[in-house]
Amino acid sequence: MNNKKKELLVIIIVLILQTIIFVIAGIQKAYIHMDEAYSLGLASYDKTEIQANDDFYDNWHSKEYYEDYLTVNDDEVGKYSQVYENQKNDVHPPLYYLILRFAMGFNIGKYSKWPGIIINIIIYIFITLFMYLILQKLLKGKEKSKEKSIILAFISSITMASLTTAIYIRMYALATLNVLIITFLHIKLLESKKTDFKLLTLIGISVLVGVLTHYYYLFFLAMMYLIFAIKYIKQKQYKNLIFYTLTMIISGIISLIIWPYSIKHMFFGYRGQGVIDNLLNIKTFASNIISYLQKLDRFAFNNILLILIIIMMSIYIYKKIKKIEQKTEKNEISKIIFYPSLFYFIVVAVASPWIELRYIMPICGLAFILVIYYLYLLLNTIFKEKIVNKIVIIFLAVILVSPLIFKIEPEVMFSDKKEIVSKMGNELNVPTVFFFNSSHNRFLDDILLFATVDNSYIAKDIEYNEENIKNILENKDLSKGIIVFINGGQENDDIIEVVKKAMSFENVQYLKRLNACDVYYLN
Repeated sequence: MNNKKKELLVIIIVLILQTIIFVIAGIQKAYIHMDEAYSLGLASYDKTEIQANDDFYDNWHSKEYYEDYLTVNDDEVGKYSQVYENQKNDVHPPLYYLILRFAMGFNIGKYSKWPGIIINIIIYIFITLFMYLILQKLLKGKEKSKEKSIILAFISSITMASLTTAIYIRMYALATLNVLIITFLHIKLLESKKTDFKLLTLIGISVLVGVLTHYYYLFFLAMMYLIFAIKYIKQKQYKNLIFYTLTMIISGIISLIIWPYSIKHMFFGYRGQGVIDNLLNIKTFASNIISYLQKLDRFAFNNILLILIIIMMSIYIYKKIKKIEQKTEKNEISKIIFYPSLFYFIVVAVASPWIELRYIMPICGLAFILVIYYLYLLLNTIFKEKIVNKIVIIFLAVILVSPLIFKIEPEVMFSDKKEIVSKMGNELNVPTVFFFNSSHNRFLDDILLFATVDNSYIAKDIEYNEENIKNILENKDLSKGIIVFINGGQENDDIIEVVKKAMSFENVQYLKRLNACDVYYLN
């Protein structure tokens, strides 16, 4: 077997192993986040929120009523116009939702997590391939660079950040792929000795796809453009600068033709205004950076980033004290990975509305390989190659086993909610009432449970007295009790006492704190 075939075989094995790990993680995923519910609803429903229905509040509904928001029904097959319309009224570009809508069409009329997860698993095959290609460029000239590249590409794909991205039914896997593709194409552009119109065309297409996936992609792209613009100006390659800039402009114009609402979303929508306000708020800068570094540590490095940084700083200080001659190497490829990733991280950390892993998912893989790469370079200045390889292997092994030690799981696996989903859909399929405070509207965080029970009622901002409770539960079979949901901003104990007294229940069992509310069983 020649080297090419061996390389291909190893890549195939890695991709199969990666896919098996993702499928196992997908099987374990027990619940969905509010934004995942939005993904399914925006891709399939006739409006952005189910709460916008006139009959949503203060009426009894079957589980099919809620499941309808999460599924494509028979009469909706082949219809895609609502995806465009929903995204126009939401805050994101439409490409991911069109892909999700297509995948949901293979599972008609019933909620499933798998269309979204399978999309991400397929995308991750390409993420790992592009990570491998980038690593080959980064490690070019190093001993056994191909072997090191495939190992690092594989490990970067199974960190907790990657597993979270793979099972999170949102656009972030696609955004990650877009970031890696544009990075690889710019590495090729860096290596190009002359104007390559084919490569510029690919960059233009990549930019278009990236912008139509997520607006935060523009932060990464902006720094990448700045690096190359400065490079072309310094080297007086004005022809290359003009064609490169025209590529970006043309892609931007085409994206606006396809999706003109991006201007509204980015500059006039509530999310866009929030980003601008956050960027101007210096007070939150340091705290947000620290919080996001903690996220990066926990999920992209499985809790050992701080250890790696301390070791790298210790090596640097040791070299200074011992006056060991610096053996630096100029690697332009590492720079065009590092600076856009750093800029993206900083801007997103400050601009994002919440401290959430999902916002930095697109650069987690690049952050991972950069830290390992710089550790490798530093170790090489004081140790021989064989020793360096052994040390790096030890750290990679620690990264792989640390989730077991620190009990880390993918952020959106929700394994702690597996029991209540099963319990409510089977053992406790009883009338369910959500006493809903509309000022804390995160209903979609828990829509999945309402899609499992036969009878449920959303009581919006009611006065909690015995008469109202009796009116709601009139003519309902309460022989097995009821389930009560209570969201934020309310006195849970007072509400439970009124319900208990009104319906002559004797027992109260606190079941679970969910994403946005508390759940009780009364009988």
